[in-house]
Amino acid sequence: QDQGARLLALTMSTNLRFSPLDLLRFNNVNLDPLTETYQMSFYLQYLAKWPEYCVHVHGPHARSMGYILGKAEGEGENWHGHVTAVTVPPEYRRLGVALQLMEVLERVSDWDRGYFVDLFVRKSNGVAIDFYRKLGYSVYRTVLGYYSGVEDAYDMRKALSRDVDKKSIVPLNHPVNSDELE
Repeated sequence: QDQGARLLALTMSTNLRFSPLDLLRFNNVNLDPLTETYQMSFYLQYLAKWPEYCVHVHGPHARSMGYILGKAEGEGENWHGHVTAVTVPPEYRRLGVALQLMEVLERVSDWDRGYFVDLFVRKSNGVAIDFYRKLGYSVYRTVLGYYSGVEDAYDMRKALSRDVDKKSIVPLNHPVNSDELE
């Protein structure tokens, strides 16, 4: 597909709440090696508990252009939105689909009175880290062995409007183990 056709597809896209039937249409998205995939029951749990945090972008002919899976968690000043997965298949990258999905989750988290949005990203995924930095995320801490006990992750955060003093994004000066996550 050429760039013009892909841009046209984006203008013809629709953001929808994730539905269980969408799970059957994600092969072009979930086959990407950088996409974390989960069992069906995991996705269904998110759809049942946090439907407003789960959005799917449909393109022409109902082709999946990407999705975001998230949730709300924490207590007090630790109440926040969490990005569990955001993924866009290669043919729709660099068109603003991921940006659109992240903005939806950030808006929902703000409406839900969260203090920040966080996510985990592989330390080796420089493209994703740069993307999140451009969106205003910063590294809060390093989590040792987060991915299967082998690869480290960055816990990246972006303060929301409720965190006026930006306390939630003051970085820790030491790494933590994955079993220390709250």
